Amino acid sequence: MKLPDPFVQLPLLFDAAILAAEIEAIPDSYWKRHPQDFAGNSMLPLIAVDGDPDSEGFSGAMRPTPHLLRCPYMMRALDSLGVTLGRTRLMRLSGHAEVYRHADVGYYWGERARVHVPIVTQPTVRFYCGDADVHMAAGEVWIFDTWRPHRVVNDDTRSRVHLVVDTVGGERFWDMVADGRPHDGPALQSPQRVQASGEPTPELACESVNTPSVMSPWELRLLFDLLFADAIPHAQLATLQQITRRFCNVWHALWARYGDDLEGRPHFRKALDHFVERFRLVGEPLKLRNGPLLVSAFISLIAGYAVNDGTHPVPQSEYTMETDDHA
Repeated sequence: MKLPDPFVQLPLLFDAAILAAEIEAIPDSYWKRHPQDFAGNSMLPLIAVDGDPDSEGFSGAMRPTPHLLRCPYMMRALDSLGVTLGRTRLMRLSGHAEVYRHADVGYYWGERARVHVPIVTQPTVRFYCGDADVHMAAGEVWIFDTWRPHRVVNDDTRSRVHLVVDTVGGERFWDMVADGRPHDGPALQSPQRVQASGEPTPELACESVNTPSVMSPWELRLLFDLLFADAIPHAQLATLQQITRRFCNVWHALWARYGDDLEGRPHFRKALDHFVERFRLVGEPLKLRNGPLLVSAFISLIAGYAVNDGTHPVPQSEYTMETDDHA
């Protein structure tokens, strides 16, 4: 999600020691290698499709995994965010490891904030986003602009563990964002402390609908606007925009006839496949300001999700590397 600032700290504070104790009680054998197999990166799924810790999918009912259900304070912390919860994980970065510079341009992150709660950390851990960098202290709550290139460096021998939440937000959450502080603003004076309590574990509000069966013409145009707003000027850009406008008009006509009824899926698929071929041909040399090739971002953000007819698997990678650094 694009944000006005690289980082925003929310006025909320968790007890990192309690969170760390709950994590310590989970056997290390449940931790998994990072999906992109980055060295020194591992993760523990807390909210996943159907509550299945082996699922890395983005589409379906997001529910707590058995790992989260054994962590009552962590569930209270998640509930206090005031959001509809999407994919949620513990992300561990071993000593002297890093998360490489990348931008999140996939469909699932286009309209989702990414919340970071440091649980186990040390002052030498640095989070870089755009031209800014911060150390997120244990128990703090941060969001950042996932559209900008970002990376994390753990310059220590000890591991770093963050609670990472993807969410479309909620009324309370966006109120907290409005009351939060940019990374270069004055320190928060009185963040709300979330205490452990003997009250029943809250029932978490989780996503049930997160990817379209057929993308509406309004969402389609919105996502193309997002891409083209960040495209680096190029001689072929105007031609690509003209082709895209025509495709959006075709899509709108199909939507007016079929909506998301199954009867229309073959027609949407035919129109999309034809357009993808032309987009690749014309857009091949174009890049976005945040690093990725425009064609790669188009596949991850739009083409992979525009129509779900079971014939084309949606992209699963959450990272789009900057091609200059990761060719």
